[in-house]
Amino acid sequence: MNKGEFVNKLSAKSGLTRKQSRLAVDAFVELVAQALSKKEDVLLTGFGKFEARVRKASKRINPQTQKRISVPAKTVPAFKAGKNLKEIVAKKVRVK
Repeated sequence: MNKGEFVNKLSAKSGLTRKQSRLAVDAFVELVAQALSKKEDVLLTGFGKFEARVRKASKRINPQTQKRISVPAKTVPAFKAGKNLKEIVAKKVRVK
């Protein structure tokens, strides 16, 4: 499902207009991105947790040249699914 399809389904499910639904989705994405850029976690109980994780620096081999390269440490976004979401995906619980 892409963003447009998601907005349409959100609109149908919530009773909001498509424009309001698009604004809500955009606001959600922006708020999560802002929080992660500040290294803050976003916890949605039952759904999951968005967090910024630090990958440590490492040395790897370039497959084209076979030379060792250094990969610097960096912060990456991550998502850990909550219990309810895991159960829904595993089809143990019906979606309302």
